[in-house]
Amino acid sequence: MRKIYAITAIATFVLSACQKEIKNQSTTVSADPQEEKMSRKEINDVIMDKFTQTGTFDWKDATDKMLWSAAQNSDKIFSIGYKPVSETDIDNKISSININDIQWSNAKNQVLELIYTSEKEKNPSLKFEDLEIWKDKKLPVIDVKIENIKTLQALRSLPLVRYVEPMGYDPIAEENKATDLSIFDGSGCGGYDGNTSLVNGSDYTVVSPNAKVSWNYSYHGISNAWTKSTGSGVKIMVIDSGVSPDQENLGSDFNQGLSAGRTIEKIFTLPGATSADDGCGHGTTMCGEATAPRGTDGNSCGVAYNSNLVACRAARDVFIDESDEVKGVSDAYIWAADNATVKIISLSMGRITGSSQIKDAINYADGKGKLMFCAGGTSFSWTALFVGVIFPASLPNVEAVTGIKDKATLTACSDCHKGKQIDFVIVMEKANGGLHALSTATSGDVPTTVGGSSVATSTAAGIAALVWSRFPGYTRQDVINKLTTTASNYPAKTKNYGWGKMNADAATN
Repeated sequence: MRKIYAITAIATFVLSACQKEIKNQSTTVSADPQEEKMSRKEINDVIMDKFTQTGTFDWKDATDKMLWSAAQNSDKIFSIGYKPVSETDIDNKISSININDIQWSNAKNQVLELIYTSEKEKNPSLKFEDLEIWKDKKLPVIDVKIENIKTLQALRSLPLVRYVEPMGYDPIAEENKATDLSIFDGSGCGGYDGNTSLVNGSDYTVVSPNAKVSWNYSYHGISNAWTKSTGSGVKIMVIDSGVSPDQENLGSDFNQGLSAGRTIEKIFTLPGATSADDGCGHGTTMCGEATAPRGTDGNSCGVAYNSNLVACRAARDVFIDESDEVKGVSDAYIWAADNATVKIISLSMGRITGSSQIKDAINYADGKGKLMFCAGGTSFSWTALFVGVIFPASLPNVEAVTGIKDKATLTACSDCHKGKQIDFVIVMEKANGGLHALSTATSGDVPTTVGGSSVATSTAAGIAALVWSRFPGYTRQDVINKLTTTASNYPAKTKNYGWGKMNADAATN
């Protein structure tokens, strides 16, 4: 039997106060607020206008009506961060919080009681035990469906609440849902079959025992770094769309040739998923870029070919736009943070608007000492109007990476985002012809090609693994310092390309 907390009276008071405030406003909420919800276009216009002015958007700046409308235009699920009233500076201590402690559990149940009391106005059959869509075991977060705008207004005025955000709304995705679902669902997916037109000597070189080295590795001194480090003893977790069960080099043949004695784990955190199998293909290429074996079968060789790998399926594609994908990515960071053997986390996915739930998870992993790389952003046809650094690469406690062309001056790849939050760049596109970097295909031993800030990020994660393997006594900050001081722009950080090109050779000296 659930325990009824004294907050019921408080909730009633807050709701009453909110109702009184609404009545006093010149624009009142109608008996059916659904009729007054903002359209997707109206919501997107506000978001993009804010981006134009400030380069970022935070849901806390939205009006109650905009927040509620965004949720009603998606799946109605909200992410609610909570805290005891007396707690402050949650971002910096979230990794040490025990949400089962009495003050934290009381705060959570008080928030749930408020939601329950208010939502029963719209849904009299609602049961308290059915409120939470997903129960978080580590973060002070509640994921719950809200239909009553009065609930939202009450929550935003409650000192126990850190944030209230619609989980499943992101502007470009929502705009395309209304028009062409196939474009939306295919974001970053498909086209990762073996490329039989690749030319030896210009597109790749062959190294012993029989592995192909992508043409762009030479721009970062990777082959030279291999004489000092191959990534052994370092575990990388790739949070993405999973890994193809048909790519043996990321399965039964993970140890072959000069790659030996290492492990691969395949996990899934996407709610409802039953395996780590990659239905998109993107995750397979990211895993391959970072850690594919230096083998005997003629396939593409990863940067850190002796590193251990955790391949995590946290989303369906590269755009974190669904509520369950927000939960999947958040849980993936928590899993990595709590696994002492994981040192590096690579995420080649993102979204336009921020997600405080994912931010909480990244802060949690940061507190556990993880080195995190995030993709700065790659534009598809449906993201062409936004060119800044996407979330979560825009956060200060991750290393943001983007891709550039093989030109003398730093020049973003055709679809790569750039901006002041970028820390490092990776050459991954030929200026002449547009060929992208090589990686493992979804099946077979013929390499595929993959571009954007995605492949730049997994390459950077691999280089970091080489450094940490070379200097196993290093802290995370030591590794970052080494990568920074050996990059091409150091000591001057530029406004669009950060510290410049990584130099694996110099960083392993």
